[in-house]
Amino acid sequence: MKNGKSLKENLRNKVPLMGTFVKTPSPIIVEVLANSGLDFLILDAEHSPFGREALDLCIMTARLKGCPVLVRVPEMSPSAILNALDLGATGVVVPHLTSAQQAEEMVKICHYGAGGRGYAGSTRAADYGTVPISTHLANSAAQTVIIGQIEDPAGVEAIDEIAAVPGLDCLFIGRVDLTIGYEATSPQDPVVEAAVKRVCEAAGAANRALGMFLPNMTEVPRFLDSNVSLFAMASEHQMIREGFQSYLKSEEWTEAQL
Repeated sequence: MKNGKSLKENLRNKVPLMGTFVKTPSPIIVEVLANSGLDFLILDAEHSPFGREALDLCIMTARLKGCPVLVRVPEMSPSAILNALDLGATGVVVPHLTSAQQAEEMVKICHYGAGGRGYAGSTRAADYGTVPISTHLANSAAQTVIIGQIEDPAGVEAIDEIAAVPGLDCLFIGRVDLTIGYEATSPQDPVVEAAVKRVCEAAGAANRALGMFLPNMTEVPRFLDSNVSLFAMASEHQMIREGFQSYLKSEEWTEAQL
């Protein structure tokens, strides 16, 4: 945990945080990344082949290394969210958030209570039955991180109402999906830039933490000035590929081929 505070606290305080998306369902990859000093990891169960067993092992590894771990669930369903949280995830990133009503339902599903998250004391989240119910309920309420991804034009249109929903810890801008949604040519297209600006302003007005994916460090200063504090930088796939490409393009290797 950064500065001795939980991820939820750091989001509330708008502390700059850097993590990455994990696309490989391997506890070894998670262990390596957790050793890197990143502030959090996001296991991408929406776009990568994370089955339940792999998700279990990867969350367990991150927890053992003391690294906050989020799961981007494939959809906003009680079963997907319950699975991630029962396995001990710090929180969830829910894709395609498009309305305040949906945001309210998402918050409800993530927390214990009437009509909300179902309780089982035998889970990793509850330390396999060793934590009293009252203690686990309090810990879960204080630590569970709920992040909604804004990646559709409908989400942008409803952003003021979404940002005002109590219990939502962070809004996450999906710039690439917004590019597709607006039928634009790139994330730098004016219509996408305008949508991103609108989300940033709404998050700022609601005092809501804001996150986004960036492929590299180039735009970090710009978005730090726009209320973004949580940065999901690239992915381990991208870092592996670009790391070896940099070796292959290096002066030392170029000279070795002469």
